[in-house]
Amino acid sequence: MVRLLGPQDRLLTTLEAQYPLVDVHVRGNQVTLEGDADQVAAAGTLVDELILMIRQGQELGPVEVTSSARILDAGAGSPAEVLSQAILTSRGKSIRPKTLGQKAYVDAIDLNTIVFGIGPAGTGKTYLAMAKAVQALQRKEVERIILTRPAVEAGERLGFLPGTLTDKIDPYLRPLYDALNEMMDPELVPKLLTTGVVEVAPLAYMRGRTLNNSFIVLDEAQNTSPEQMKMFLTRLGFGSKMVVTGDITQVDLPAGASGLKLVTRVLADIDDIHFARLTSDDVVRHSLVGRIVDAYTTYDAQKQAQQYEREHGRDGEGQDARGGNRADRRAGLGGSRDGAGGQPRDRLPRRPRPGAGGR
Repeated sequence: MVRLLGPQDRLLTTLEAQYPLVDVHVRGNQVTLEGDADQVAAAGTLVDELILMIRQGQELGPVEVTSSARILDAGAGSPAEVLSQAILTSRGKSIRPKTLGQKAYVDAIDLNTIVFGIGPAGTGKTYLAMAKAVQALQRKEVERIILTRPAVEAGERLGFLPGTLTDKIDPYLRPLYDALNEMMDPELVPKLLTTGVVEVAPLAYMRGRTLNNSFIVLDEAQNTSPEQMKMFLTRLGFGSKMVVTGDITQVDLPAGASGLKLVTRVLADIDDIHFARLTSDDVVRHSLVGRIVDAYTTYDAQKQAQQYEREHGRDGEGQDARGGNRADRRAGLGGSRDGAGGQPRDRLPRRPRPGAGGR
């Protein structure tokens, strides 16, 4: 019961938020649901699923409760079965998909050679990809793991960085190192890095290589140019698997198109390449992150609509948003600001300048 309710009844509060027409009462080991009949039935099914997940040894949090409710509402099966697949276990902690979108993403990695994980921050794109890479290495399905990302600053210029080349690029690769240390024995990671079994390198180092029997993860792919993306994808060798992750709404390139945006159109119809698209529903960070993502998505959509209206705001007869035909307005007719009735405004003759001969 303690694991079902969570610390400070946090999971109980999440359950009530999912079904606002249901009153939940807990006394001892008994949970009573009262309220709207349909929501009571749905809440009862969710509680049964949560109890089953606890008996399977899963640790529950607000994300698991919310995701389980969405799975049940969508009729996508039993949450206890959908979310029970553990990718790997590290230090007694199981790494597993926590949402329906994440489950589809992980399954796509198993079934395809190249997978693109596209979605907002906090959806587990890179984390799950690295977990699958470590799993493949432990199962001896690959001989090495290669982790890479472009060295692009996030909207600021850091200027000269002191130290060796490794010292300069390590800050850009730090998120990959952090994930490695979380998924593997920290004492083992330096040995694997030294022997080359695990390689963490900037994208620029990939030129001219052929990567055989490897699990390759490209992170922050939205900051690659189209040329860099083509270069990276053509490094694929025999017995290898690639996962490319990125968020096309957070491009830090100073100018030019994002290679990740372009590749979604160029490779959309090629077999054995899968595009997994995650949404704010798959965010597994603080609940505010999902709402922040939705707010920015709405703002960007409104901004694009306004820009489209400014550029194409005209009806079928060539009338623009200010009224009148553009050609007529240039001539001083219909819809112009030159005068009433759309006629050109009379211009007064210029005053002669002193000493200009009366001109």
